[in-house]
Amino acid sequence: MPLKESELIINPDGSIYHLNLRPEDVANTIITVGDPDRVASVSKYFDTIEIKKHKREFNTHTGTYKGKRITVISTGIGTDNIDIVFNELDALVNIDFKTREIKQNLTSLDIIRIGTSGAIQADIPINSFLISDLAVGFDSLLHFYDSEAFQDLDLSKEIIKQCNWFTKKSDPYVVKAHKDLVNLFSSSKTINGFTATNVGFYGPQGRILRLQTQDNNLNSRLNQFEFNNLKITNLEMETAGIYGLSSLLGHKSVSLNAILANRMTGQFSENPSEIVEDLIKYTLEKLVE
Repeated sequence: MPLKESELIINPDGSIYHLNLRPEDVANTIITVGDPDRVASVSKYFDTIEIKKHKREFNTHTGTYKGKRITVISTGIGTDNIDIVFNELDALVNIDFKTREIKQNLTSLDIIRIGTSGAIQADIPINSFLISDLAVGFDSLLHFYDSEAFQDLDLSKEIIKQCNWFTKKSDPYVVKAHKDLVNLFSSSKTINGFTATNVGFYGPQGRILRLQTQDNNLNSRLNQFEFNNLKITNLEMETAGIYGLSSLLGHKSVSLNAILANRMTGQFSENPSEIVEDLIKYTLEKLVE
């Protein structure tokens, strides 16, 4: 049955509602960044740029790098935006906009997040590159979808138990990166980790300015968590949503993190822009190896 106009919203110019993109604007390899200004930091290395579109926090450039067609798009911050971006990217490649019907032959996208993050293990150095093998979501996004088959429920229960998790916040969900992309980007320059995706930057990541948190020991509990030789390594705000929706929709995804801070040692990178730039160049080169 055709999707209703209220469910799949298409703009008068034939573009998808929020992203303002048409199906032909999107490559099968996609790099996501949080900051709209970081899109140009990636696309400046492209040999050609064919598409530049910007609406709200969603900035998109599509072009080629050493012959490979790539789309780089900003998501803004948080898994609420990931819900919009990933559903609309999937619609662009897997729904026929003329008939409003799901295509019989589905396209699987390769999606690579280039982001920044803070470590919660003292032995993870700042200015390092961390690949998220797994992510635990402390938001509620994935619980709105029929998703239990893609979750590590035992690991989720263990986090609730060991971290004395206050479940009125949400039930944590654990999801995996796609192993092919993890293997592609792994090297002697990278660390593999287990990433916590938080629903905010301050209280949800244990920062206290004027507001007291429900659990002032949250980061210590996350730091001390261990199960089947897994430790939670770093905090950020998108990866679990990316992995969850990618798995549900049949896409491959991986999250690459520039570690700019270490919350246990209190250090912050002296050259954050340079480290992010290095991760961008590393990512692009790996994509064309």
